[in-house]
Amino acid sequence: MRTSPTYWIVIASTALACARREGAAPVARSPFGTTREGKAVSVYTLKNARGIEVRVIDYGGIILSLRAPDRAGRFADIVLGFDSLADYERSSPYFGSLIGRFGNRIAGGRFTLDGKTYTLARNNGPNHLHGGLKGFDKVVWDVTPFERGGDSVGGGLVLRYTSPDGEEGYPGTLRATVTYTLTNQNELIFDYEATTDRATPVNLTQHSYFNLAGDGSGDILGHVVTLNAARFTPVDSTLIPTGTITSVSGTPFDFRAPTRIGARIGQNDEQLRRGLGYDHNFVLDTSGSTGPPPTLAARVEEPSSGRLMEIYTTEPGLQFYSGNFLDGTLRGKGGVVYGHRYGFVMETQHFPDSPNHPAFPSTILRPGQQYRSRTILKFGTAP
Repeated sequence: MRTSPTYWIVIASTALACARREGAAPVARSPFGTTREGKAVSVYTLKNARGIEVRVIDYGGIILSLRAPDRAGRFADIVLGFDSLADYERSSPYFGSLIGRFGNRIAGGRFTLDGKTYTLARNNGPNHLHGGLKGFDKVVWDVTPFERGGDSVGGGLVLRYTSPDGEEGYPGTLRATVTYTLTNQNELIFDYEATTDRATPVNLTQHSYFNLAGDGSGDILGHVVTLNAARFTPVDSTLIPTGTITSVSGTPFDFRAPTRIGARIGQNDEQLRRGLGYDHNFVLDTSGSTGPPPTLAARVEEPSSGRLMEIYTTEPGLQFYSGNFLDGTLRGKGGVVYGHRYGFVMETQHFPDSPNHPAFPSTILRPGQQYRSRTILKFGTAP
């Protein structure tokens, strides 16, 4: 969460230098509607030298689409989403969103910090989820595009949002900056930074739903997943961690070797029943690391298309969600019906309900400290 200052100074200096280079292709910007509150929303299009294209809106930092090639060079959109802003405001299950202030669940919508108990919205059964009724996924961020020259880097966006003291029940004024960078090595990089004027929990993440066969192409049960995690955090009946950290050995949660998502998802297992599939935090084997660089957390392959996605992160945990609550009631881009498990999510983050579990890695940010986190999605193909 807080890492080597030298590492991040180098990152910031490199980004600034590259952003000032001339001759790079511009980041395209166009209108994407108006929110219910009357705020104009724009869509930004990033494209690298190899043809990968990412479209992002400033509402919620949402990734609208991500076009990547298969083994034959055919491009397809591999993230779920909607065609209109109204759909995102009305019924989105966090498609493509930036999540904050706190990614994942907080039990009972309550936590105690420095002797004071704070009450948050209960927007997920009895619990608080993804920052509340109006989390970072539902605000309009201030966006600054940048273009980068050279062979290694493409372009990106710097997104900024100031969350006032008391917003959604959280203490402290939190100033958050998230940078999306698309490189010419087919990497999509997320750099998260934040400061506060009062102690507060912070756990930022990105919540894109992926289907590497292509958006709307069917369920994701045939995707092959490898997770660099020998342990996970079991949950209670409301999907809150029990506080124990358990070995994946001999369970349906062992993805240390490449395994199809659907291979064991239907087993008679209490944790699978509670999550209606996979909706669990995995404790990454790198969680004892003292800092950057990001290390490999997960690898996902879709055999029919050959598309690959590798996930590198500085975070200690990864929430793997197998799209269990998609039920055919949502129509996405082009009117496609999103059926059961038509997308999966890999959220790099600290553990769920960390403010209520002192033994978990801390998510508390204090004045004078800086929150920093980096996640890299690297796209490729298998033979």
